[in-house]
Amino acid sequence: MVIETRSPEETFTLGETLGISAKKGTVYTLTGDLGVGKTVFTQGLAKGLGITEPISSPTFTIVQVYEEGRLPFYHFDVYRIGDVEEMNEIGYEDYVYGEGVSLIEWANLIEEIIPERHVAIRIEKDLEQGFDYRKITIEDHSKIDMGEE
Repeated sequence: MVIETRSPEETFTLGETLGISAKKGTVYTLTGDLGVGKTVFTQGLAKGLGITEPISSPTFTIVQVYEEGRLPFYHFDVYRIGDVEEMNEIGYEDYVYGEGVSLIEWANLIEEIIPERHVAIRIEKDLEQGFDYRKITIEDHSKIDMGEE
């Protein structure tokens, strides 16, 4: 699915809509260049989960945990990750296979450990369409048939 937004508010609202419908165990991967609106999108998703505290990218801490919403929210920013071993050190699997909702910014840097079931979100700019224009591509890999009965 491709969605076009034309303002930060529209990008926020899209994130909020996904947050409202998010279920326990959902993993979102989020990719896009610097400055495309990943944090704005994430703030919307958090609001949709019922989180009211300020949301910022955990670039230096790798993961930020928010417990106040209807589900725990695990916000990862792996931009500065050296290698995937660092993810094991912070208990990555406990989060992404846990009871909450995970969002992983710069997920392309740790592709080899992303769960097979996830929702991939890519945000892109196109300055020819305007400064605030965003093309947001959402690919739902959370319903992959794994041969389960």
